[in-house]
Amino acid sequence: MSQPLHVTTPLLFSSALSEQLGVQVWLKMEALQPSGSFKNRGVGYACQHYVDNGAEHLLASSGGNAGLAVAYAGRQLRVPVTVVVPKTTKPQAIKLIEQQQARVMIHGENWDQAHRRALALKTSQCAYVHPFDDPLLWQGHASLIDEVIADGFTPEVVVLSVGGGGLLCGVAKGLLKHGLTNCSIIAAETEGAASFHSALNSNQPVTIDAIDTIATSLGAQKVTQQALAYSQQLPIKSVTVSDEEALNGCFELLEMNRVVTEPACGASIAALRASARTLLPETKVLLVVCGGVGTGIEQLWRWRQQFIKN
Repeated sequence: MSQPLHVTTPLLFSSALSEQLGVQVWLKMEALQPSGSFKNRGVGYACQHYVDNGAEHLLASSGGNAGLAVAYAGRQLRVPVTVVVPKTTKPQAIKLIEQQQARVMIHGENWDQAHRRALALKTSQCAYVHPFDDPLLWQGHASLIDEVIADGFTPEVVVLSVGGGGLLCGVAKGLLKHGLTNCSIIAAETEGAASFHSALNSNQPVTIDAIDTIATSLGAQKVTQQALAYSQQLPIKSVTVSDEEALNGCFELLEMNRVVTEPACGASIAALRASARTLLPETKVLLVVCGGVGTGIEQLWRWRQQFIKN
């Protein structure tokens, strides 16, 4: 393959979280990827593969972040891109996708409906880049763990957010590659988008009734089967948090690291706080700051005012 379409991101020690929680917390700053989220890794890897194998057009469905990563990859590879997004996608995300010279179509009330519409548009010259359910994505996302190990840090716990399960599968794949079978994963979701939590409870992927959360980029009504399969190979704990807790996590990241993220990312901070008391002192924790571009600082403040009033 050609040059990767993602960058090596910083691994930062969080003295604030470490002192507060009594464990060693390191932040993998995926919010600093070119498209603003970890999606650059797997999406870039998949797009490069598809173009190398003859794809003349890239097609995606997305709540925002995956679509932006495909748009970025398509522009770098000089291939046209079409992204189908649901009505819940934030205007900021749509604007950023269009800035990468991709065509945006708005269809459906949620990602699942946008996904079905995108599949209907597929032609023989077009490669569909799934936002989370593709082994190529997992292979690309696994590079996150490669970088952490190369930096000399061996995690005992990884904290990450789960939407459809692509990041979870990539991290799990990376951990297994490096023989870290005892490393546990804390999988964070908001209560209104807890499809992985439901899958674990049912021992099979199930379709949740609706997405009801401000963390709309976690809005997959059903996780990939592979996410559940990895729960049989690694100790994975599902933690659900409220929208308000996820929002508070965003403000913590803003104050600690001067970075704006979506509530989907803030959920991982909240999940670590909820789980810290169950961890041994000085446990080595890797928290994936997955990023997200659909939410700006003004929206975060509006949500904060809304929760204060309630």
